[in-house]
Parts: sequence; structure tokens; C-alpha cells
Amino acid sequence: MSKPSIYGLTFEQLTAWLAERGHKKSRALAVWDWLYRKRVTSFGEMTDVHASCLELLAEHYDIQTLSEHTKQESADGTIKFLLKLTDGNLIETVLMRHKFGLSVCVTTQVGCNIGCSFCASGLLAKSRDLTAGEIVGQIMKVQLHLDAIGNEERVSHIVVMGIGEPFDNFENMIDFLDVVKDHKGLAIGARHITVSTSGLASKIREFTDRNVGVNLAVSLHAPNNELRTRIMKINRAIPIEELMESIDYYLSKNKRRVTLEYILLRDVNDQREHALELAELISDRRQQVNVNLIPYNPVDEHSQYQRSEQESIRVFYDTLKKQEVSVSVRLEHGTDIDAACGQLRSKQIKASV
Repeated sequence: MSKPSIYGLTFEQLTAWLAERGHKKSRALAVWDWLYRKRVTSFGEMTDVHASCLELLAEHYDIQTLSEHTKQESADGTIKFLLKLTDGNLIETVLMRHKFGLSVCVTTQVGCNIGCSFCASGLLAKSRDLTAGEIVGQIMKVQLHLDAIGNEERVSHIVVMGIGEPFDNFENMIDFLDVVKDHKGLAIGARHITVSTSGLASKIREFTDRNVGVNLAVSLHAPNNELRTRIMKINRAIPIEELMESIDYYLSKNKRRVTLEYILLRDVNDQREHALELAELISDRRQQVNVNLIPYNPVDEHSQYQRSEQESIRVFYDTLKKQEVSVSVRLEHGTDIDAACGQLRSKQIKASV
């Protein structure tokens, strides 16, 4: 049985765990500094921590529990890592370069059960949740890659938009956020972190009540129940009315916008009438939401869908603008390295069968 990653402990959890075993808070501070500021990969490198503390940690925890299976680098600097977990499962993590800094897209589950009909990530059913340590470990893998290059770059932004539904792995996701935000360690600002959900309304409310402070994005993808149910089966259980009520609850408690993600599928949800219906849906929230239009990355297994034509994207965008909706078109990264989330993993698994 493999040991869990120490990255899965928040600072408060690490402090409490060591205190129960007779070690002072100062040792937790030292360990935390070695992990996230000096970024060592073994307990033996923590040279100023008492040997008894290091022996205890090494007995119960590992540091690195992810290994690099393969890596692809795009001409635009995007790097897609296929990482192997200790149980042999594969997950994807993506490093993207922006003008504002370096962003990492992390995965929260092995597979996905949400079942969006256009998505590569859901081609393989969920087999388990990732631990908090496995999610933090993705950030550390990328940061250690940057450290090895030697140009002093650091991960500045995080999007929780990889494989899986983050709110279906709620507690581990919350612990992950606590670790990466901690000012004594990676110190990634809450406003630089975005969590994306397919629309688990009850968890949006709980997320709001936890006052986590990070940004929220919701995968909407359709302006009405009939169309959304056709492309996202979660809408059968949580219709748009219930989803929008949970978004309103979030907006009532936070002074920041919610991003509504809308993937454009040719002749399915990309017509002018869809844009007008979307504008009507959010008419009372126009000052508090931003619609992010996403060009579709075709997936072989979902051949019923195609990318919208540029003219359709332009008309959709302009229609929303005329309705005074805040709207943007997502910049694409890594289009030459299986840009759609889940593609690299599914291709590797198929190749090994």
C-alpha cells in the first residue's frame, strides 16, 4: 500500500498531526517552507528539521506520488503533462503561458461521470476521486519543471478545469485550494484561481458558504432546458432554473463576476436565436456575469459535433454585445497537441489496449 502525499495536508492539518506526536508548530513551519518555498523532493533534504520529525514524516508520507508518463509541448509554449498515479491511473495537467503569467489547469478525478456529450474527458467513466495531495502534486510537478529550466518562472494562476467535476470531489478540492493559497508557501492569490463546475447547484451554495474566495465558472453551454439536457445529461437532475438560483446565491454573497462557459457547436447551439435566448436568461445578471465563448475541439468519438464556423462565432459574439452582455472568446492554447481536455489520456489508454 503506497503512502499518501504530504502535499495533501493543509498547514493546519500538518501542524495538528505533528503536535499530536509531540512536535512544535515551528517544525511544521520549517517543513512547510522546505516543501513549498525550497521545493525539495525528499525529507532527507530538510537539513534543519529534527531527525525524529523527519523519520516520522517519512514513515507515514511520501512527497512525490506522481510520475511523468509523457509530455507534449506546443509551438505556443503550452505543455501538456500526462502524469501517472501510484495505482497506475493516468491524469492530465496543462501549463499555459499568458501575458499575465503562467496558468496551470489541474485534474480532480480519474475519469468523469457527468457525461457531457461533447467532452473527451467523460469518455472514460470516473474510477475514483483524486486526493488533495494528488491535486497539489500536479502544481508541484509543473513548478519543479519550471525550476529545472532555471529561469525563475513560477505558477501564478490556477484553473480547476481538467478531467472530472471538481464539486463532485468537494472536500479534497477545498483542501487543495487551502494549500496553494497559503501565504507561507506557494501563495497563489485567490483571485488568480478559478474553479469550474458543470452545475452542481447544492455544491455551488456550499462553496459560497465556505467563503473560499476564488473565482467561479459554470459550464452552461445552452440557453434552455431542452437543448442543455440534450448535450449535458446533468440538466435532467439540475435544470437551468435551479442552477441559476444557485448562481444568484453566489452573486449575492460575492463582489465578483461568475463566468458562464459556453462551448459553440455548429448548428446545435451557435445560432443568433440561441444568443438572444442566452441574453434573456441572464438579463437580470448582466453586470455580474461574463459569458466565455469556447471554440469546440472536435473529438473522434463525438463525431456528431463540429466546430462552429468563424462567421457564426462572430455573429453570436456581436449579438450578445448588442444585448449589453459581457462576453469574450477563449484564447486557444496547444491546438497542435490534442488541445481538448482528456484527449491525450484517452489516446494513450487506447494505444496500450
